Amino acid sequence: MPKKIMVVDDDPDIVDYLISVFEDHGYDTCRASDGVSAYEVAMAEKPDLITLDIEMPHEWGPRFYRRLTSEEEFSDIPVIVISGLSGIHLAIRRAVATIKKPFDPADVIQIVREALGE
Repeated sequence: MPKKIMVVDDDPDIVDYLISVFEDHGYDTCRASDGVSAYEVAMAEKPDLITLDIEMPHEWGPRFYRRLTSEEEFSDIPVIVISGLSGIHLAIRRAVATIKKPFDPADVIQIVREALGE
């Protein structure tokens, strides 16, 4: 069964691009455009890994991440921060990686594979 990756970003072009990259590499995907809806999607979809933007409407990425990882089933979920903000390496200290936009999709796939133990 393929691993599922949840893409959380308020830019629909970034979301569509990442979804297509992940699906082209055999992953299942789900998406959300802000931290509030991301929590609901995560609970319903049970992703294996999350890519997360920092600055989003309604609820920023770090707040969503703290709320999600307070749930026992998501306490150790790997997250890759993908953001255009500077200082993103400080946003979520437990992130498996931080990637600055614009990014190379090959780098993202390599990080995903490592994070999922593939």
